[in-house]
Amino acid sequence: MQARARRSVLFVPGSSAKMLEKARGLACDVLVLDLEDSVAPEAKDAARTAVCAALKLYPGREMVVRINAVSTAAGLADLDAVQKARPDAILLPKVDRADDIVPAQGGVPLWAMIETPLGVLNATQIAASGVACLVMGTNDLLKAMQGQPLPDRRNLWWAMSQTIMAARASGLSVLDGIHNEIDDLEGFAVSCIQGRAFGFDGKTLIHPRQIAPCNRAFSPSMDEIAQARRILRAFADNPGKGAIAFDGRMIERLHAEEAQRLLALAEAVEGQA
Repeated sequence: MQARARRSVLFVPGSSAKMLEKARGLACDVLVLDLEDSVAPEAKDAARTAVCAALKLYPGREMVVRINAVSTAAGLADLDAVQKARPDAILLPKVDRADDIVPAQGGVPLWAMIETPLGVLNATQIAASGVACLVMGTNDLLKAMQGQPLPDRRNLWWAMSQTIMAARASGLSVLDGIHNEIDDLEGFAVSCIQGRAFGFDGKTLIHPRQIAPCNRAFSPSMDEIAQARRILRAFADNPGKGAIAFDGRMIERLHAEEAQRLLALAEAVEGQA
């Protein structure tokens, strides 16, 4: 699994000098400097230059660049320039199958966006192709499905679970899609809680005001940390036992393993603060 927390993953338009500068002071875990959807066709070249120059301005932050599809001229130019600029990862859009990863393989880790029906159906193969993280693109997926947004996202539940299962089967991080309504912080908080319950490590964001509630939702609470420590102590006090009584219920070694994972995440969150 990932070595660091990826709770809040903010997309920053690569064509906006203002946003590239503002992002330096934001408390998100990951910045994704975007050369794809948020950049107009006529601004692609200038954005590419700006993003590659900006990467050195965020020391200590995990930095990812989303390039255009490598099947396009802009995507090939992005790939060449961004590989030389050496971000922490390159995010590939609209990955349909494992073969789509091959042209981008090089010295920089790759993340794959799962945002098409083929991408969802082939998520297991994509996850096993050498990428480091799967990212759901729910807007594009809904469009391709010819579906409509629902408050509880129930028409996306199967795709969400499929993507998570594929990521976990290959030991990858996996990120939930964006919440479009910037002013709907209550709905956003519900979406974050839902995403964590499904098993996502974090969520992609489109506005700075979403960072704080996202970090809270995907961080272990003080109560969760305290219980995880109690579970580990309980097993330490009962060596050799695979299952023990705990707070009126039966817990197994798998609960101890989950407690260790949660405490490792809490430590990573504290280290990135």
